[in-house]
Amino acid sequence: MTFGGRAQVEAAAIGERIREIVGRAADEYGVELVHAEVAGTGRQTTVRIFIDKPGGVTHADCSNMSRHVGTVLDVEDFINSAYTLEVSSPGLERGLYQRGDYERFAGSLAKLKTRDAINGQRNFRGRILRVEGEEVIFEDKVSGQVRIPLAGIAKANLEIDVEEEFRLAAEREKAANKGGATTE
Repeated sequence: MTFGGRAQVEAAAIGERIREIVGRAADEYGVELVHAEVAGTGRQTTVRIFIDKPGGVTHADCSNMSRHVGTVLDVEDFINSAYTLEVSSPGLERGLYQRGDYERFAGSLAKLKTRDAINGQRNFRGRILRVEGEEVIFEDKVSGQVRIPLAGIAKANLEIDVEEEFRLAAEREKAANKGGATTE
């Protein structure tokens, strides 16, 4: 095995151990582990954790997870260098990492990048329609309906329709004003 190969195996083992620790902590604090990753090696290692819950995560949720996970990582001491721990929400354009994410967000706008070209295309923007077997059925803005193998997706994120969000916000504000109006 080459040094690079050994380093990759060690990084994968560290990543798996971190996901186990974070998964237990997420269960304890009542949040969903969206994704955990280890970026960089050596002097610039960063451990990133993305958590979520219905209604969104709070600063306190992130702080509690950071304190808990940081303590466990320090006690177990299996990361062989200094590291930075980041805990945050996945954000509005959250990443999609596993089958359940595509099922949960069926009907949502997304952008996907595949490892290999599908009909000459690797980048897709449009709407997740559904998951069938091991494929995401995706309505691409350019090429129409496409079947994308889950294993072939290199990166995927939800996409926010800003105009739709403004329209919904205006409707909520209008409803709130109508409901809160008083007459004398």
